[in-house]
Amino acid sequence: STVSINSLKNSLLKLECHFTWTLLKQDVDLHHLEETTEDQVEFFTESNITNYNLLSYICHLKDSNEEALRNLQKAEEAAQKNNPDEFDWRIVVTWGNYAWIYYHMKRYEEAQAYVSKVENSCKKLSSAAQGKIQLPEIYAEQGWALLKFGEKYYERAKQCFETALRSEPANPRFNAGYAIVMYRLEDFSRRRCEDISPSLQPLKRAVELNPKNTFIMVLLGLKLQDLKKADEGERYIEEAMRINPDLPYVQRYAAKFYRRKGELDKALEILKKALAVIPKSSFLHHQVGLCYQKKLFQLKKTTKYPPQEQTEELIRLAIFHIKVAIDQKTVFFSAHMDLANMYAEGKMYKEAEETFRKALDISILSYDDKQTYYYHYGNFQRYCRRSESEAIRYYLEGLKIEKESYGRNRCIQALTKLLEGRIQRGSEDATDFGTLGLVHNLNGEKQKAIECYEKALALRPNNEEYLSALCELRLSI
Repeated sequence: STVSINSLKNSLLKLECHFTWTLLKQDVDLHHLEETTEDQVEFFTESNITNYNLLSYICHLKDSNEEALRNLQKAEEAAQKNNPDEFDWRIVVTWGNYAWIYYHMKRYEEAQAYVSKVENSCKKLSSAAQGKIQLPEIYAEQGWALLKFGEKYYERAKQCFETALRSEPANPRFNAGYAIVMYRLEDFSRRRCEDISPSLQPLKRAVELNPKNTFIMVLLGLKLQDLKKADEGERYIEEAMRINPDLPYVQRYAAKFYRRKGELDKALEILKKALAVIPKSSFLHHQVGLCYQKKLFQLKKTTKYPPQEQTEELIRLAIFHIKVAIDQKTVFFSAHMDLANMYAEGKMYKEAEETFRKALDISILSYDDKQTYYYHYGNFQRYCRRSESEAIRYYLEGLKIEKESYGRNRCIQALTKLLEGRIQRGSEDATDFGTLGLVHNLNGEKQKAIECYEKALALRPNNEEYLSALCELRLSI
């Protein structure tokens, strides 16, 4: 009764489950993903099949296959509880995961048994004749899993939900998944100065189809706030808080809404309630830290000589909470930037340096993260270390990544302002003119670039670098 391992492997590769969706563990903080998924099991019971499936895969990635099997059992129980009368196609994903885990445990007969289970269920479907399962539920499951693995996967998640919606355009769950991924992609595109495909309509549609989905409702509120329709946005936030006042996932976005509105005490009150329920949430701690940071900036803006003990206390609180956020989620890039900047506010330069270094060591940084990093680190060199030359060096690093983003634009602005200031103060340094020439050139301002390079050459004749840059520019006009 030995199973041929080769043919088993071929069958396994045809399954639709977490093992065949190329979800790579180097793209996430596994410990953090496990904690957030466990929290969601508690609060979003209707998604428990999805969450237990994901947990079993996380356990496998952490080399605890026994624990992985226990989670799959829970997924099966959830499928039975949800609709005992009809077959829930999401269970096919669970069986696929079972097959793979047994395979990894070298329990080949059991693996084969689950492969057969999937194959037999799918024989009932005409679309699966060619061995590939094409069910909207399965595409949606894949979409949810991809969503959890971070921004690298959002584009694929979007395609999965779109495919599912082609079969069932009015399905509330598929619409919710699609709206969430569009909301995140829009944020992502904005940072990268790319064309934005708006999420407003998908969010509105998802709320229409499921007026009880408070998670989507608060996202819609934030989206409207982005679009300068804060009053309409606040109505959704208030409605969500009325339906689900104690759901931390509603509270966290409601708090974000009030923080951005400037109602910091209200935001903090909501966040503290949510933290009482999920005390380890990195998202919540980060939001609390941002509230204290904003309180500090407000105090500095409105008071000429803010009382020292008050500013120190706000800095201490901001640092404390943002640090907790990073301890919980080590790859939390924007929290690293906020923490480093708060250390700088408190003149704790050694800690700031260390935090900047850790931020750059995060393995999953995108190019726009790096550009943002160089902007903040350049500022740190300029205002805290009082080194304009180092600031110039780091702003330039951000520019050299020649892809547009919000972070890169900030590098350009800071660098232009700094160099022009130096030149106005009478700098006779050829390097300043040369660097400004480079900035104008990267910015597509060729005439301005030529003028700068000419001034640089007047100060440093025969400089190879400036000569060749000037030649190239003149030829390109």
